[in-house]
Amino acid sequence: MIPPEVLTKISDVIWEIPKTYRSDMLVPARIFATQRMLEEVFKDRSLDQLVNVATLHGILGAAMAMPDAHEGYGFPIGGVAAISYPDGIISPGGIGYDINCGVRLLRSQIALNDIKEKLEKLSLNIYQNIPSGVGEGGDLKLSAQEMDSVLRHGASWMQKKGFATEQDLRHIESHGCLENAAPNSVSDSAKKRGLDQLGTLGAGNHFIEIDIVDEIYDEKTATAFGLWKGQAVVLMHTGSRGLGHQVATDHIRIMMSAMPKYGINIPDRELACVPFSSTEGTNYFNAMAAAANFAWANRQYITHKVRHSWNKILGAAGGDLDVVYDVAHNIAKVETHSIDGKKQKVIMHRKGATRSFGPGNPELAKEFQYTGQPVLIPGSMGTASYVLAGTAESSAISFSSCCHGAGRIMSRAAAKRQVHGGQLQQELLSAGIHIQAGSLPGLAEEAPSAYKNVDDVVEVVHQAQIARKVARLKPCVVIKG
Repeated sequence: MIPPEVLTKISDVIWEIPKTYRSDMLVPARIFATQRMLEEVFKDRSLDQLVNVATLHGILGAAMAMPDAHEGYGFPIGGVAAISYPDGIISPGGIGYDINCGVRLLRSQIALNDIKEKLEKLSLNIYQNIPSGVGEGGDLKLSAQEMDSVLRHGASWMQKKGFATEQDLRHIESHGCLENAAPNSVSDSAKKRGLDQLGTLGAGNHFIEIDIVDEIYDEKTATAFGLWKGQAVVLMHTGSRGLGHQVATDHIRIMMSAMPKYGINIPDRELACVPFSSTEGTNYFNAMAAAANFAWANRQYITHKVRHSWNKILGAAGGDLDVVYDVAHNIAKVETHSIDGKKQKVIMHRKGATRSFGPGNPELAKEFQYTGQPVLIPGSMGTASYVLAGTAESSAISFSSCCHGAGRIMSRAAAKRQVHGGQLQQELLSAGIHIQAGSLPGLAEEAPSAYKNVDDVVEVVHQAQIARKVARLKPCVVIKG
């Protein structure tokens, strides 16, 4: 375990483990947290994992951990690494098993108070309309040819089928499609797992919420995002389902076998990696992109089904649901950042970390050129979620990266031992939060007490100027697998 005295204080919310701490470190390891939050970080292996990340070939600047950091597979969840392009490595452990797990926010045209009496009925209809739980399939069954088309085109495939609008695509990171996606790099077993999983939520910490915008911090930016106090909004969190998990499994196995060929030695086998430009590296990157496209298609079809439920229960009075933004938090992308005063292409690994591009970034839609990219930070069940905006400063501070949520402080097994699902459901209902869940033990796993305080986490990124607060959301309906 990393001894606390090793850390150097850079600011009230930034700490660093110098690269002299271990002889194999190529860069420092940097942590975004308050001193009080560091106490939780020291309770697991996340800092040890971050130091291991700092040894990877081609890493630049610093290995970074966001304030929601906790122990993961290889990289800590909340881990960020910029690797030199094209001669550095790529590691599935720096992306995660749920490739392009991400968050999407939909805004309504009505106040939450105007639909309060119909919330329970609306939540039940959404729950019945969108399958949730481990391995659950949906009503959209793909042929092999259609699967390849989804993997190649992502959310734009949904537009061709009438399940998405042009505005939807403009408000999705990378417009919902990574162009390097190669369906032939995805195994048949992975494709088979995904054939009936579009439009499904999954289990664990995945959810759909109906929230109220209960606080505005930046009126001008909130208006640009189409948000106002008292508004009803829909927040969702899910990813690439079994397909993405299988892609990760397949390529981790391939990389473990290939590493000796490239003379790669790593301190933790969970950091299995290969040169980005190698055959194995290219195949993984292209398969990961295909899985990311599948995830964007999944969130788009869920959006279509939420809109259907919204219209069915609320009728014309419910109005439209427009996409504010959709952002990934388990992904690798080639981006350009300024490092030591020079612009440089890098292979950005974000594992439980979200992008936070600032104003003027050419990849952003024109609506966000002056505000910066919307950044979506969900809290835990029963707590607030946040909408922020990316900053110009974030590129130099964190490679335009931000936290992705509150971050666990308790394992799922521990949460089930300490929390009774039925009692939690009653507590949330007493607080005015309607719950639709597949199982009470599953509900207990995601109890608010299992997570860090999201208010503290968001305050760190705001103080660090990684992203600035725009609005706070409070849940009124939570739908889980």
